[in-house]
Amino acid sequence: MAGSIREWPQDERPREKMLKQGAASLSDAELLALIIRSGDPSTKQSAIDLGREIITNFGCNLRELGHADIAQIMAIKGMGLAKAAGIKAAFTLAARFQARKLEHLDRFTSPQQVFDYFHHEFRDSRKEYFLILLLDGKNRIIRRVQVSEGSLNQSIVHPREVFNPAVKESAAAVILVHNHPTGDPAPSGEDIAITRRLREAGEIMGIKVLDHIIVGDGEYLSFVERGLL
Repeated sequence: MAGSIREWPQDERPREKMLKQGAASLSDAELLALIIRSGDPSTKQSAIDLGREIITNFGCNLRELGHADIAQIMAIKGMGLAKAAGIKAAFTLAARFQARKLEHLDRFTSPQQVFDYFHHEFRDSRKEYFLILLLDGKNRIIRRVQVSEGSLNQSIVHPREVFNPAVKESAAAVILVHNHPTGDPAPSGEDIAITRRLREAGEIMGIKVLDHIIVGDGEYLSFVERGLL
């Protein structure tokens, strides 16, 4: 439907539709329309038309749009700096919300729960990240700490870097988490050696390594479940 959204019947306008039916009732294009607020006057596109154009430009894949930089979004006709920045801000805020949910979890009770939390964050990552979850005496989350970025090796993931924050926070245990950008969570020889080294260091320091979760594309590997820890 062409023309300004203000000319549409009220029930078909994204804002009014959201107020009546809830945000979940809106299509991706309609949600984008609420963010960018206006279309392209030069082509008489409405905000929803432009929202569809954006989604199509990124292969109808919101994950690709979420990882695009502002310049890539601005390359779409009708997208100025303010609109592109708004989209980037919305995706960044969503990612931060996802990360901060961790602060409100009482505890991770299974490897699947760890995977469900981190898969959203890591599924499109082209880099390898190694993190630790610090736990109290009741296995409740204290906080997460990123230890390294890049391919794992024993010089980067050193017991000192892992257990220093654990000692400072008086953590009783830790869970090790890292991702494989290839999507295959099978552990490498280096993964196994690092895990063994950290487990032994933890035993000396009285800080238990509860598990090591490798996050892949749609699947994970738990060292505990595989009998590797």
